[in-house]
Amino acid sequence: MGMFQKLQIGDSVTPEIDWEMTPDMTFGTFESWGGREQMRSRISGTDRVYYFFIDNWDDEPKLCLMERGVKHARVAAEIRAPEQMLKKCVENHGTSSLFEKSYAINGEIKEWLIANVLESEDTSAVIPLYDKPEVEDMGGALPLLSESGFAGEKVALPTEHSFINDDELAPLMKKWNFYDGDLNAEGNFENFLVDPGDRRVVVDQRTGLMWQRGGLDITAVRSMKRKIEQLNKDGYAGFHDWRMPTMEEAMSIMNKEVNSKDIHLELCFSKEQPFIFVDAQRRPGGYWYVDYKHGRAFWSSGTIPGGFARLCRSM
Repeated sequence: MGMFQKLQIGDSVTPEIDWEMTPDMTFGTFESWGGREQMRSRISGTDRVYYFFIDNWDDEPKLCLMERGVKHARVAAEIRAPEQMLKKCVENHGTSSLFEKSYAINGEIKEWLIANVLESEDTSAVIPLYDKPEVEDMGGALPLLSESGFAGEKVALPTEHSFINDDELAPLMKKWNFYDGDLNAEGNFENFLVDPGDRRVVVDQRTGLMWQRGGLDITAVRSMKRKIEQLNKDGYAGFHDWRMPTMEEAMSIMNKEVNSKDIHLELCFSKEQPFIFVDAQRRPGGYWYVDYKHGRAFWSSGTIPGGFARLCRSM
């Protein structure tokens, strides 16, 4: 990914500067599973990539810092730089169409940035550009685990990796009364969700599962497994045994009705993981997913094994 430097932006520090990234490269890297799939598979929504570019849409060119992720783009800062240096860079790019007014920086600008911004204690050249962060509705307070007094029937769902044929999926949904808009539209599995005292997780006392309220952003299946290994090494929420849910576990939190975030989940779960990997493969080939946006299970070819994750653990 090239040479990385750190840059102070307001109260935060960017995790990395990618000197090789350019505006032309961003579609293949962040919007498509095309020729740069291998690079994109290493990038998640929480691992933003930052690069400098020249914005020439107005009368005068501007040097900007872009924050980029999968399906995410935000200009994080404008950098006050010598006007003639920017104009020279734009001129050297030659003729472009009316719709191509974002340019890669050249070696001269890179050297100027390193000397005058990245390695300088004077931050006056950096103008942070802040977006008002969206505050997601995570619902009201849940009963506390220590005070819930759950006395209902508990259900032991399968926890092991499985292979599922197409014709086995509908019977599976009906067996557990899971809602699937295509295969079991009358299903309605009941949960009993409680707060264990950590706002990052929620516990379903009916299944004995602890869930991430959020999850991991979209990436390739191999990269996802590495991220889960790191998350367990770090001890997310104090635990080291997080895993992808099985098909049955993932379907158990599917709601029949959509919530105010237009997703088939309780409000305590984030909308940012609309479909997730499950620990199940399809025969004769492919990976199974659960889609909370459209209320169904589906499979995708193993040639494009990308998805989000919402992890669980058995209590």
